[in-house]
Amino acid sequence: MSADLQLRPGAPVPPPSGAGRWRGLRPLVLRLHFYAGLLVGPFLLVAAITGLLYTATPQLERWVHADALTVPVSGPERPLGEQVAAAVATQPGLEVTEVRPSPEPGATTRVSFDADLPPSYARTVFVDPYTAGVAATEDTYAEWLPVRGLIDNLHRSLLLGPPGQVYAELAASWLAVLALSGLVVQVTRRVRSRRERVLPRATGSPRARLRSWHGAVGLWASAGFLFLAATGLTWSQFAGSNVSAMRQAFDWTTPSVSSTLPAAAQATAVPVAEVPPAELPDTAQRVLETARADGLGGPVEIVPGGAGEAWTVGQVVRSWPSQQDSVAVAPATGEITDRLAFADWPVAAKLARWGIDAHMGLLFGVANQIALAALAVALVVLVVWGYRMWWLRRPTLPGSRLPGPPGSRERPSTASVALVGGVAVLSGLFLPVLGASLVLFLLLDAALGAWRSSRHDDSRHDDVEALQSP
Repeated sequence: MSADLQLRPGAPVPPPSGAGRWRGLRPLVLRLHFYAGLLVGPFLLVAAITGLLYTATPQLERWVHADALTVPVSGPERPLGEQVAAAVATQPGLEVTEVRPSPEPGATTRVSFDADLPPSYARTVFVDPYTAGVAATEDTYAEWLPVRGLIDNLHRSLLLGPPGQVYAELAASWLAVLALSGLVVQVTRRVRSRRERVLPRATGSPRARLRSWHGAVGLWASAGFLFLAATGLTWSQFAGSNVSAMRQAFDWTTPSVSSTLPAAAQATAVPVAEVPPAELPDTAQRVLETARADGLGGPVEIVPGGAGEAWTVGQVVRSWPSQQDSVAVAPATGEITDRLAFADWPVAAKLARWGIDAHMGLLFGVANQIALAALAVALVVLVVWGYRMWWLRRPTLPGSRLPGPPGSRERPSTASVALVGGVAVLSGLFLPVLGASLVLFLLLDAALGAWRSSRHDDSRHDDVEALQSP
């Protein structure tokens, strides 16, 4: 029989293996986990709830905007040029920025225009590919229609723009800290059986059972939380710019085809700005036919180049397996001027593409959405359980100790404080919001430690005076 199963009720629980090396660090990590959960919990709740809502956006978008996305199949598709001409006729004077031919039977063609909207927004005309009639016109956010764009911006910045992105950066940064510190607490805490580290217990006080569920669920979800934190930081305001700079420095950026035309093609090129609306549809048709003949199948986007530049055609399938091949085409002659296969992307660029697509629920379709929804629900219940555990031992209860987590009277070693301080300084260089908040935590912990020490000394002084009084 295992030694873990030989413990009698009431017998002291032995410390976990390797507890000595954590003895000086554990009190600080425990308090870090406690205070971070208490203070950052509301931000995590908002991120989790909006993220949970975002996981359903593909289906929600198709339902809300069915009139723009789908049309009855009523015969063979009309040439792309006719469809583009119909869209151009509804937006006189606006420059075409992107064309997405119908990706499947019953789906509309998208033609986007520069309508002097906020960054990442475009005026998009949805065209019936079978009749070349306009089905709808919407102001889209990147490739998303209004409902999905609204939820995306709600999750990113609470609809507050760049100032609101600080919330997302704070939540993503501290999600990683909470996941890592929770792992340390769970792995180093005393348990009667090793299985209690990975499975919740069914006996004990309500708070003990709640803590067991909190630790077990956090352990199982920690890898997913770390993934969401790492990929989420790529969109953040401060850390995101540092990530971009690092990718640029190490040549990990997403490659793209060159839109520069060869000298011979430049001689016959017509500047896009001078292409009459009547000729632009024919150019789009010619560019698409060239790309298809070169083997570029599936859903694609066509992006007109600037004056004297090639047009680019790229695959837009972001589910597994990804299809992201692209070509550059001379608009006047239909000549291929550059090619780029997804297989030739640098490994780091591929990983970044897959990581972002998985974070958005695109990589593995419905399975990806379910996994993200499960992580969002897990984060919500962990935060709620954390507040519930605090409430069960809140400082206002009769006989309660001074505010703080279990182990708050233990003093961390100097080495552990120096270690966390060093992490705060180093992380501050790359993750400014996390670094600054870690420093604030250390200052807060030191202040509370000094306050507890003074209260403890005052209490001992009162007890001595009471014993000495006649």
